[in-house]
Amino acid sequence: MAKRLEKPKRFQASLTGAAHARLRALNAEYGLSNSYLLVVLLERLDDYADAARLDAAFREFIAEYGAPEKPERD
Repeated sequence: MAKRLEKPKRFQASLTGAAHARLRALNAEYGLSNSYLLVVLLERLDDYADAARLDAAFREFIAEYGAPEKPERD
């Protein structure tokens, strides 16, 4: 009998067209909702992503597009 996963927390996220297309392709292949696909991708990130390549991808993205400013806290 399969274990039950707690219902993922809802949050509003914006995706680029390319990112949304990848999510739809994963949905078509595995039959999971976008929420569950993101749970698998994020919770299992260390299982499939090389840490150095992931770091490089984030740094390249930030160099190209910048990073949003962090809100000030009182």
